[in-house]
Amino acid sequence: MVQYYENRLDASFAALSDATRRGVLEQLSRADASITDLAGKFHMTLTGMKKHVEVLERAELITTEKAGRVRTCRLGRRALEAEAAWIARHRQLWSARFDALDNIVEHLKDKEKADARRKTR
Repeated sequence: MVQYYENRLDASFAALSDATRRGVLEQLSRADASITDLAGKFHMTLTGMKKHVEVLERAELITTEKAGRVRTCRLGRRALEAEAAWIARHRQLWSARFDALDNIVEHLKDKEKADARRKTR
């Protein structure tokens, strides 16, 4: 279970790491599109777009369906809930660490001011 979850996160984040693939997801959020249409919108070869589509399919972020010679892409049924939860957990962790760091810095500033006042007396 954990391995599957980690593999899914890896696949999702790898797919989302590319600007073109994020653009494809954005485009598909508006309407389904063929690989040919996507290649044209992103000024790419069909082969290049097919590779991007394969990565998105492996991550289960999109699905494709072939009808004749046309392969139509649409958003997958899987939302990015697990990925959003992972980000939220890590955001909380980092926020707590930055808050602790802010407290330390504030304490050091107060101590520095107190030391400076003692020196001037």
